[in-house]
Amino acid sequence: MSNFLEQLVREWYEYQGYFVRQNVNVGKRANGGYECELDIVAFHPKKSHLVHVEPSMDTNSWAEREKRYQRKFAAGKKYIGAVLEGIEVPDKIDQIALLVFASKKNRQTLGGGRLMIVDELLHTIMAGIAHCNLSSSAIPEQLPILRTLQLVSDYRKVVLSLWNAPSN
Repeated sequence: MSNFLEQLVREWYEYQGYFVRQNVNVGKRANGGYECELDIVAFHPKKSHLVHVEPSMDTNSWAEREKRYQRKFAAGKKYIGAVLEGIEVPDKIDQIALLVFASKKNRQTLGGGRLMIVDELLHTIMAGIAHCNLSSSAIPEQLPILRTLQLVSDYRKVVLSLWNAPSN
């Protein structure tokens, strides 16, 4: 089952032309179950860019996160070829640990992947859709979170006036 953050990441990569797989179980065990679940695997064939994103809203310690992301990213390296079987993918995987409750003040990586904080993702998304006028180039309706962000972008003056209004 996907969460909001996974859905946002999926929509963003899909909007950019990536083929996206979400919540993929990998490493089938002989006695049932799987070794791991990969949250987002995205591949852009023209750019030959392969991305593995593991979003989280956890508040775990850095030590706990390090162990978890090492396991997730190791599974990604081991199984992504099978996940995208039949597609010639690059050897290099851009692995991203996307966190909400964190800071990059003292670290840039996590579990062997690149650390990204959600404000960086939102900045990238908003910059990427700022030019898309709702009336002339609406984001497709099958991407509801991005389309909502497009509405916020198009009506930013109204939204900002509400956010900047003095509170009672």
